[in-house]
Amino acid sequence: MWEERYKTPDYLFGTEPADFLKTHEALLTSGQTALSVADGEGRNSVFLAEKGLSVTALEYAPSAIAKAKALATKRGVQVEFCEVDVLSHAFEETYDMVLGIFIQFLGPAERSLVFERMKVAVKPQGLMMLHGYTPEQITFKTGGPPQAENMYTEELLKDAFSDWDILTCRSYEAEISEGTGHAGRSALIDFIARKPD
Repeated sequence: MWEERYKTPDYLFGTEPADFLKTHEALLTSGQTALSVADGEGRNSVFLAEKGLSVTALEYAPSAIAKAKALATKRGVQVEFCEVDVLSHAFEETYDMVLGIFIQFLGPAERSLVFERMKVAVKPQGLMMLHGYTPEQITFKTGGPPQAENMYTEELLKDAFSDWDILTCRSYEAEISEGTGHAGRSALIDFIARKPD
């Protein structure tokens, strides 16, 4: 499905990073390592690289990776793009920061599995950064899957990272314009937590 969605000349979600990354730009430390999970067409991983981070991006769809590589070249940055299925990927390396931005194609069981693997990939004192939709997004129909159970709530994320130091956990509504894939009034959530030693 994703390969078909990304097989277009335009960038489905645009070429600018999610506003979430711009809002929390102060946490992006040059020289640190970052892993972007289900990175799509590269808008977020390329932005991280522009901020001086050493970035690895995981993505399943070859057409998305091709666009991401083109974007990185255009912006003059290096990103390690890996064609993998995040449901079977081993997550063997560790990073200062692991990001999951709009990865809500995952249902509850798959989400729990991928969250656990993402946790392992975060270095002690490193950051987990998640951004996505809340269940209220179903009524807006401005992006995301039609399954409410795939969405995040503050309680869900706090429970999933109950032993981490939660820095931000905030749900809100905002107008977003991220290509044709995310456009209009949206029900969003930001989550940032620091892994304990």
